[in-house]
Amino acid sequence: MQIDQNPTSSELDNKLERLRDLLRKFDLDALALRQIGNFAWATCGGDSHVDIASSTGVAALLITRSARFLVTNNIESARLMEEQGLARQGWDLQVSPWFAGEAGLLKLTRGLKLGADLVLPEALDLSHEIAGIRCQLLPEERNRFRALGKECAQGMYAAAHSITPGMTEYEIAGQLAQAVESRGVQVIVNLIATDERVFSYRHPLPTAKKLRNYAMLVLCGRKWGLICSLTRLVHFGAVPDEVQRKAEAVARVDAEMIAATRPGKTIGEVFTRGLAAYASVGYADEWMLHHQGGLAGYAPREVVANAESKEPVLVGQAFAWNPSITGVKSEDTLLVGEQTNEIITEMDDWLAVDVPIGDQLIKRPAILVR
Repeated sequence: MQIDQNPTSSELDNKLERLRDLLRKFDLDALALRQIGNFAWATCGGDSHVDIASSTGVAALLITRSARFLVTNNIESARLMEEQGLARQGWDLQVSPWFAGEAGLLKLTRGLKLGADLVLPEALDLSHEIAGIRCQLLPEERNRFRALGKECAQGMYAAAHSITPGMTEYEIAGQLAQAVESRGVQVIVNLIATDERVFSYRHPLPTAKKLRNYAMLVLCGRKWGLICSLTRLVHFGAVPDEVQRKAEAVARVDAEMIAATRPGKTIGEVFTRGLAAYASVGYADEWMLHHQGGLAGYAPREVVANAESKEPVLVGQAFAWNPSITGVKSEDTLLVGEQTNEIITEMDDWLAVDVPIGDQLIKRPAILVR
């Protein structure tokens, strides 16, 4: 996936300074990054993945107090430097033969006090600390996230309107993948349930079961390392009263959590407000059946919220809440703004449930009836 939103030098400099702050804080000489999300963050959107099943990429970044290196093999070097733009960013390329394994990185780091996000001899694991700083999105990253949200929403909209009764869940998953991947977004989560399976499983891997009336489509799409999450429900024919009541109830829970996701609150406080909302709509225990989402960014959830989450909500962060009541779910990705929240996966022409909260009217997606 070629980067088509060029980073600014200030974005790159800001990220390098944050990483060097870690070097100073932990009295280290260098920091090695190989996690796909960290690579994308530090290179302002670079893509080091080949195998979608792996969380580590085919290249590492090595940042010292005065230099920075791209360490990879002869298979990947040209693509990363040319198509992924790392030559323009000024990374010092260090290439090893494909059969040399980690020899190049080990040679560069020999004798150094090293931090890393991967297992290396005597390196200090700083994965948690790096995840903490990458969640603080810069303006350039927010713009990429908005573009990604639009692409994911358009793909989901197209897929939801293309499915028909008689399709298998595999076929529905294929429709969703085609609609999203054709827009340049990588599908990393593609969950499909139909009919009774919507009521049975929170994480429904698609099967050969055929759609009769009701479908749930769940997507996590990745581009520039950033990940958007959203869910939509589709029903053929009149929606049963019980399902409609649950859909309106879960929309209320989601809206309450979105409204609470504001600077000055902690993630735990937002979670607790969600629990109160579940109780207020008559489904007090449903939250126990699935996590409620949380802080998003370069992972589907950088922090999965619970009542003890002390992390503050900050302007510029991304969140994806996903409350569910058996048979229904509500999920979108939002950015926290100075004055209000921006739902970046919203679809203007998708029927919405209007939820009044104080002086706000928060729109949540209704079940698409076809």
